[in-house]
Amino acid sequence: MMGNVLLLRFDAPLVSFGAPTVDQFGVIQPFPALSMLTGLLANALGWDHREFGRLDALQERIQYASRADVLGTRITDYQTANLAQDFMSEAWTTWGRPVVRDKRHETAERFRDYWADSVHTVALTLTGGGGPSTPEVADAIRYPARPLFLGRKCCLPGGPIIVGKATGHLLAALASVPMPKRSGAGWPVPAWWFDGAEGAPEPNEIVPVTDERDWRNHVHVGRRMMRHGMLKQPAAS
Repeated sequence: MMGNVLLLRFDAPLVSFGAPTVDQFGVIQPFPALSMLTGLLANALGWDHREFGRLDALQERIQYASRADVLGTRITDYQTANLAQDFMSEAWTTWGRPVVRDKRHETAERFRDYWADSVHTVALTLTGGGGPSTPEVADAIRYPARPLFLGRKCCLPGGPIIVGKATGHLLAALASVPMPKRSGAGWPVPAWWFDGAEGAPEPNEIVPVTDERDWRNHVHVGRRMMRHGMLKQPAAS
């Protein structure tokens, strides 16, 4: 994919690249979900959850490639909530109104996975038009309308998210970013990219994912293909 490419770095004590939740289990994958990147950009731009059309259009425009410079350690947070308490019968929602639920005399359990002490680099571009440009998105990330987080609200960035910009193809741009100065970071590095991306390293394999969000109904839908392989350091010119 040619054009303006944003180079992002997700370096944080905790990140959550959520895959579809099954029952009470919030699992993760080793690269950012398309819905997570959409939400990150929209949050930086100051958009609202109820702007379904804008969110869907932005999600359709995002193309990206990601590498795991330091994968870190997968940890699981065990969470409980006593639903018998009076104040638990009513809760505010992301669409701006409270919902009343049946009072249940039980304790709800949830398990939420995170990557701890990991570093991920992402090359991202926006295709087509009819929405914010890549430079506008870059400005929004540098000066966000609201605080940014990497997946879940407890996953605060440990440093600046924007690390540069590039022109050219996503994988070449991704390979051009130097490794972070962190123990364990080195070439080659595991990477994931859109199926059909130019300059894909060999060998690689197909990774089916369900990470497109139906923003109106708050669920993940569809099935698309990513590729996974080892990204090598570009040869010195």
